[in-house]
Amino acid sequence: MNRKAIFLLALYFAVGVIYADEQHPKPNVLFLAVDDMKDWVNCLGGYEGTVHTPNIDRLAKRGTLFTNAHCASPKCAPSRAAILTGMRPSTTGLYDNGHWWRPNLPDVVTIPKHFSNHGYHVVGTGKIFHHTAGNHPPNQWHEFHRLTFQEDPWFRGVKLNYPWSKPGPKPKGFPFSGVKGLGHENDWGSLPIVDDEYDDVRTTDFAIEYLNRERSQNDSSFFLACGLFRPHLPWYVPQKYFDLYPLDEIVLPRVCENDLDDLPAEGLAFAKARRSDLETIQKSAKWKHAVRAYLASITCADALLGQVLDALDKSPHSKNTIVVLWSDHGWHLGEKKHWHKSTLWEEATRVPFIISAPGLSPGLCDHPVSLLDIYPTLIDLAGLSELDSHDGVSLKPLLQDPTTQWNRPAVIEYQRGNAAVRSSRYRYIRYRSGSEELYDHKTDPNEWRNLTASPDHLAVKKEHADWITKEWADSAPTKSAFRFDHETFTWTNKETGAVTKGKNE
Repeated sequence: MNRKAIFLLALYFAVGVIYADEQHPKPNVLFLAVDDMKDWVNCLGGYEGTVHTPNIDRLAKRGTLFTNAHCASPKCAPSRAAILTGMRPSTTGLYDNGHWWRPNLPDVVTIPKHFSNHGYHVVGTGKIFHHTAGNHPPNQWHEFHRLTFQEDPWFRGVKLNYPWSKPGPKPKGFPFSGVKGLGHENDWGSLPIVDDEYDDVRTTDFAIEYLNRERSQNDSSFFLACGLFRPHLPWYVPQKYFDLYPLDEIVLPRVCENDLDDLPAEGLAFAKARRSDLETIQKSAKWKHAVRAYLASITCADALLGQVLDALDKSPHSKNTIVVLWSDHGWHLGEKKHWHKSTLWEEATRVPFIISAPGLSPGLCDHPVSLLDIYPTLIDLAGLSELDSHDGVSLKPLLQDPTTQWNRPAVIEYQRGNAAVRSSRYRYIRYRSGSEELYDHKTDPNEWRNLTASPDHLAVKKEHADWITKEWADSAPTKSAFRFDHETFTWTNKETGAVTKGKNE
């Protein structure tokens, strides 16, 4: 073949590649996050009564629903940091809400930054990063719509999700729950405002407006992150969502009276943390009311997610958009005699997790997976460059075939040295002291019987323990180590004087 023929052949393939790239642009990404949503959605069956989540259910039917998905850490800041950096708490030292990662890890490439580096138009709204200054890095977005305090006096002092603000007095009418002795964060009820003034409505309105924008064929693919604050408390949602749950139909969580008798000291400490909130609610005969408020908040979030999904379906982007839905962690509503999150048990770690991607068939995947896997999976689906720093793996093989062989458990870490390993059948927990818990979900789905003392399960414990890291990063400095200037958005290390700068997003 002569040089002219070789040149023409090369030109033909080059033009073909360019043409193919124009015909098949990189997929858009719709990144949907909810806060504190446990497995109480209809498609997961975590609630024993009726829960109204038609929109999460329809997304599950058109994507892959991971029925055994778990957070990387059962608290907001470390969970979100792990998801958005692709690195475990034991890698970064970000173990709790007080560990500010922005001034400590300024060079970490987050999900939105990586997509921006690859030419995407990156937009966010609501709660994506944790909402304190040191956990919400600047320069991540081309556009970002924050949740804000409303001017309406009903919202003054309601600690919703406004970064870097100082809470004011409690809202007029507090407590809406009728329970005295709870902080305003633990309140619930319907506020005397119109639906459009609720914080999450403002968040979804922005996402819908973005999806409705006119875009030319030359515009970049987009990465749109929409983070809802519900069902995080306070459980303030419109009355119509409470009305869906008659009080006499509320099913309380199952509780075993001697459940805590076989726990080590660390497990007991986790269970007892914030227990006073549960006891206050129970003494006020409001346990069913609180569960009802949580369910109403789930359904409110579901309805707003449905509006965003409707906007996507009506847009020109519906056939070329990856949709991922995740919750940062679960929630205890009395299980293990605990209220809130921050434990290594199933109630605090199992979450809704769905991925729908162009060209992939719907499916149901029962293999254990971690939310750490979101970042490498999105990279794989979008065809971006990989990052060696990631602790998770791509779930694309499971999206292609949910029944394919999968030998990885989900590993959850909370505070330095404590970890849980969730496999298809077992949950193994090991605390920093070396004490253990082991539960067989085949025979004990409520995790009431700790099998760690059983000689028949020594091999099971070793197999699971091998997945726990041997090296734990030192805890990152907390906010008390820095002086933060709200005006200039700078952190000054009190000990070293080092200054980290960044614009206020």
